[in-house]
Amino acid sequence: MTHSVRPRRRAATALAATAAVLLVAGATTGAASPASRAAAAAPDIAVADVKADLAQLQSIATANGGNRAHGRAGYQASLTYVQNKLNAAGFTTSVQQFTASGRTGYNLVADWPGGDTSRVLMAGAHLDSVTAGPGINDNGSGSAALLEVALAVSRTGYQPAKHLRFAWWGAEELGMVGSRNYVSGLSSANRAKIKGYLNFDMIGSPNPGYFVYDDDPTIEKTFKDYYTGLGVATEPETEGDGRSDHSPFKNAGIPVGGVFSGADYIKSSAQAAKWGGTAGLAFDRCYHSSCDTSANINDTALNRNADAMAYAVWTLSA
Repeated sequence: MTHSVRPRRRAATALAATAAVLLVAGATTGAASPASRAAAAAPDIAVADVKADLAQLQSIATANGGNRAHGRAGYQASLTYVQNKLNAAGFTTSVQQFTASGRTGYNLVADWPGGDTSRVLMAGAHLDSVTAGPGINDNGSGSAALLEVALAVSRTGYQPAKHLRFAWWGAEELGMVGSRNYVSGLSSANRAKIKGYLNFDMIGSPNPGYFVYDDDPTIEKTFKDYYTGLGVATEPETEGDGRSDHSPFKNAGIPVGGVFSGADYIKSSAQAAKWGGTAGLAFDRCYHSSCDTSANINDTALNRNADAMAYAVWTLSA
């Protein structure tokens, strides 16, 4: 997640009643909707697999000057690692090149064959770190979980109604350069085909919160329904407004959403009572620092958020 001026956090609003109404309605009719059937079929994303990917990203950073930053060897090696796994799983991948701060950057885009290409659901995460550290929570966590969701699409042979597209962005830490480059390069017709964009930037913070983007009501409700089912309270995500890769899509009029476990804001006593962890400390005390390593991950948050990602992809693409 990139630096910027951060807006004031808004108060959380519960939507558990909505989920209860839907549950009663389903029990009354005795039949699930196509969307609920698709969501029920969403696979569990094994946290061990996500952590194995994070271990690879850590090894890549360690072997390349301690980071995976834009224009550096560690970023290129990270992109190659992700692309090789997607190619082997049957995705059609492409690498898009751009220039930022005098260095060459790359986006990786992966399309799953099939689905209505006039109705595209995108999900993305930035793959670059800052130069100060390996970026395992920011944003290896989102990148690795997104990779495992994509691999689950392949493994289950999922054939959604919408066309699925996944993206790993470059140079987010320089101001969402890669995602802005992608959106600005779309024709009006291709931009109109994207019916939703899901963003995942920091989902395994060591002192985690459970924040849901409050931009598009349908996408927001999908994530909140998932956490309601777990008995986990959420709050609206406003810390990342203007700080991550959903911003270029939102500015282009594309519905956006996502989840987030917190960065350099301080966890309040009320939030610690709700979620556990330590009040008075940052959600991620290693934000943009050299200690953002494999040790800087909360497994429970990583697991819940990865499964929420799969739930949303399956539900919203049905």
